[in-house]
Amino acid sequence: MFFIIFVLLGMFFIGEGIYCIKSKKEVAFGFWTNGKKPQIEEKNIKAYNKALGKLWCVFGFFFILLGTPFLLGEEQNSPLFIISTIGSILGVIILIAVYTIKIEGKYRKK
Repeated sequence: MFFIIFVLLGMFFIGEGIYCIKSKKEVAFGFWTNGKKPQIEEKNIKAYNKALGKLWCVFGFFFILLGTPFLLGEEQNSPLFIISTIGSILGVIILIAVYTIKIEGKYRKK
C-alpha cells in the first residue's frame, strides 16, 4: 500500500515536471507554494521552466525509488522502512538546495 502511495506521489512530481518543460506560457513557474514568483529575466523564462521541470522529474523518479523498500519488507515494522523515511527527508532538503543555489541563482534577475 505504501509503495503505491510513493509511486502516485512520484508520478505527480514527474507530471508536474513534464508540464513545466512542455509549457508554452511565458511566465516563470514558482517553486514555493505561497511565495512570490521569482523575478526571472524575460529571455531566460523558458530555460528556467525547463530546468525546474527537470528538477521535478528527477525528484519524482528518486521518490519512486525510495518506495521500493516497502515492496521488500514482509513485516509491518521492517527496518528497511527507515530508508524511505530518511531518504524522503534528505531528498526534499537536496531538492530545496538545488533549486535555491543552482536554478534560482542562475536565472534570477540581477
